[in-house]
Amino acid sequence: MRVQATSCVLAVVGDPVQHSLSPAMYNAPISALGLDAVYLAMRADAVALAHVIKAFEAVGISGNVTVPHKLAVAQLLIRLTPAAQEIGAVNTFFPEGGRLVGDNTDVAGLLAALEPLEPASPWLVAGTGGSARAVAAAAKAHGVRLLVRSRDPARAASFADWARGLGVDARPDTGEAAATAASRSRSAGPGSAGAGREGLSRRRVANASVRASAPTVARRKRGASALVANRHHRSFEYSTRL
Repeated sequence: MRVQATSCVLAVVGDPVQHSLSPAMYNAPISALGLDAVYLAMRADAVALAHVIKAFEAVGISGNVTVPHKLAVAQLLIRLTPAAQEIGAVNTFFPEGGRLVGDNTDVAGLLAALEPLEPASPWLVAGTGGSARAVAAAAKAHGVRLLVRSRDPARAASFADWARGLGVDARPDTGEAAATAASRSRSAGPGSAGAGREGLSRRRVANASVRASAPTVARRKRGASALVANRHHRSFEYSTRL
């Protein structure tokens, strides 16, 4: 892959971000398709974040947001898509009309990954950040109860309050999730039909894990050729027009 003065710059912003696989995942198809673009991982702490986003807006950089900045970036951008606005979290941004627009594709990605699993209620979410908000929105779409776990019980309670405001039957988990799992395991029993269903569920989880990782390349792209397959990752669409 050749990076030059005309190359469109795409970036994922987070802290830490050195572990991110996004550059490898995106630069491979960029190179294969001969696109004049490069995808970078950029570390920005909470103090620098506002300056980084402002600089991206000034030069029209598109990209993604990862932990712990999904909520903060939603507060920094003037324009949000309805999906990002609903949960107050951004994982994708792109330039339009001289400003950056914040979008959220986590909800759609999660719903697509869960589709083959037919998950039963309740769901358990571990954490209370931007990705957890996407889980809450998915729980709302499925009409299931949501149990919330956090290292800080007060944060779990606060998140459950927020999720209920979204329309989700949410509450902090006080051990109900483990009790439910144990009960289902006992009812299945070795050699029973339930055990067969449990095995099927495990296979579905494994298959869904593969499907959940692969669509991040196929789902998040659109507009630049076969690399951009649908609406879930518009950064390529807007960047390759620059």
